[in-house]
Parts: sequence; C-alpha cells; structure tokens
Amino acid sequence: MLLAGLLWRRRFYQAVTVMWMTMLVDLDHLLATPIYDPNRCSIGFHPLHQPLLFPVYLAFLIWPKTRWVGAGLVIHMVLDGFDCSPIRFY
Repeated sequence: MLLAGLLWRRRFYQAVTVMWMTMLVDLDHLLATPIYDPNRCSIGFHPLHQPLLFPVYLAFLIWPKTRWVGAGLVIHMVLDGFDCSPIRFY
C-alpha cells in the first residue's frame, strides 16, 4: 500500500487491488503436503516461487501494463525470502 501511495497516488485503489491480487500466487501452496509448514521456505519449494521465475517477475516491472503485477510479485517474493533467512525478524 505504501508503494502504491508513493508511486501511483492518482490510481491508488487500482494499484493496490492488482498488487493484492498477486497474493493469489500463494495458491501453489495447495499443491504441498502439508499445505502450511511454518518451518518450510517457500522459495524454491512451490512452483510459482522458483528462483528461475524471479527475472520474469522483475521484467513485469518494465512494461506499464504489467507494472503493478510485477511490483506485487517482487514484493511478495522478497517478503517470502525473509522466511528463508536463518535470522528471524520476529
């Protein structure tokens, strides 16, 4: 929401909605057993969280029509990456 407010203030609600919709990338967790494991690193485990896809998500930032999707996916992967860190922030 902060990014949408800073970069796309005039279209804030559209930007936030699209970026929230990118959280649907977590539907790939439904393919795992168990579906949720607090000790599992999503990066590299789930199909849509593969490091080979990260350049695609970054490329979405280049084109205006996919920029919000790219921003949402990049933010999502960065936040998921914190769960993979040996240092816990909580």
